[in-house]
Amino acid sequence: MFFNRFQLLFAVCLMILMAFYFIDFSKYRGEPPNITPTTPERSHVSRSSVTRPLPGSCTCPQDSYILKDHLPKEQSEELKQRRAREFQLNKNRTTSVLSRLLFALPNSPLQYPIQGYTVQPLTSTVIPALGLHAEKRKSYKVVLSVSKGILTTEIQHQDVTVKGSGENKLIIESNNLVILNNLLAKVSYTSTIYHINTGDLATFQFENHEAVFPIAIKQPHIPVLYDIGTDISSQVTITTKTFLRYRELKVLLDSIRKFYNNIKVIIADDSLEPEPIHRENILYYIMPPAQGWFAGRNLAVSQVTTKYFLWVDDDFVFTEKTKIEKLVEVMEANPELDVVGGAVEENQFYFTLIYEEGKENEGGCLYRKSQGKFHSLPGYPQCFLTNGVVNFFLARTDAVQKVGFDPKLQRVAHSEFFMDGLGSLLVASCSHVSIGHQPKTANSQSSIYDKYRHPGENDEEFKLQLHFYKNNLKCITYG
Repeated sequence: MFFNRFQLLFAVCLMILMAFYFIDFSKYRGEPPNITPTTPERSHVSRSSVTRPLPGSCTCPQDSYILKDHLPKEQSEELKQRRAREFQLNKNRTTSVLSRLLFALPNSPLQYPIQGYTVQPLTSTVIPALGLHAEKRKSYKVVLSVSKGILTTEIQHQDVTVKGSGENKLIIESNNLVILNNLLAKVSYTSTIYHINTGDLATFQFENHEAVFPIAIKQPHIPVLYDIGTDISSQVTITTKTFLRYRELKVLLDSIRKFYNNIKVIIADDSLEPEPIHRENILYYIMPPAQGWFAGRNLAVSQVTTKYFLWVDDDFVFTEKTKIEKLVEVMEANPELDVVGGAVEENQFYFTLIYEEGKENEGGCLYRKSQGKFHSLPGYPQCFLTNGVVNFFLARTDAVQKVGFDPKLQRVAHSEFFMDGLGSLLVASCSHVSIGHQPKTANSQSSIYDKYRHPGENDEEFKLQLHFYKNNLKCITYG
């Protein structure tokens, strides 16, 4: 009798434990519930469960510029419609199936590559690590399918049935698991459409198990390398733009030659009446009058042939603390970096950019946070990562040329370059390298210079309108 009661008690306890096992406590802990059951009989990726949710509307702080309010009223609706069309075209150009969220579910007998499988367009490439690890069965059947290419494998054994070789759906069936895996190891993918940077998703199925893995389709880049030589002159070019400030420009050039005799200097000049500079190792380019800040930057940087360029304003002055070599050292030690800023008169200005995508039809929200930073660079505690720096910076020539400086911005422009480069340029700021700033002096052209130098309301309004359309922004905040 005691034994029977003990058995009954044991059975009740076991049932309680099993009930606790199958209860989904995640909803009480605020955790996401399981996507699918974890039984060995089922490991299926739900197509609907892997779609990224669309971004929600972003919130504009109280002191933001609401950009739609700065559009010309008579053109407002037309600009909104044009922006929406252009945004969709840009989205189609820049998004890929490889951005799709995929889940690797448990208890799957399927083996497949989860990262790093890259093929050249229109080129047959073996899919590595394909395999099936299943318990013994009378027969094994796997299905592979793709959408932008074809699948092929060898057929060398009579105990195997292969259907769809050379098509976008490949079926392999055999009663011998070893033979099946041998054929899986020889499956190749070939894209059927030429594209330099796209992707495909391959579906791999066995019974109720399904897996999806990415295939990156990329045309390899031909490397573009710079011979940095043995001295700073072969590594860096100094660039600047000038407008009606020849006295300051000459002071800058004299200070450069005091510390760097042979380094090349590139000057872009959009003055109303240019006064050409004729000095050794100086390239002087005359622009049409008053083309503006960013047009001059584009011209100067376009003529750089060294790996790096150092941007300076025409009223800066080199000092003993202007050690270009130290900035080069930081860049060479951190090859992922694209821009490294210094300090001007011990003022180390920098900022971070906080961007929320927002709804497509509304646009995103951008916040420029002054003196914002992330973390220090390994081995360089005096340097830290940020998103934008002052007008004294060393930059990787090819990286900056890809982003460029928008010539539409003539008078109000600096942060906008780093906004356009957000996500493309990795930026740092360092305190151990600085440059001087010349004291302001009165000159005969100061009134003309001030007319162009200090923007009016129309320039500010134009910049806000440009952010609305070009950057698809709902609002922008300066902090």
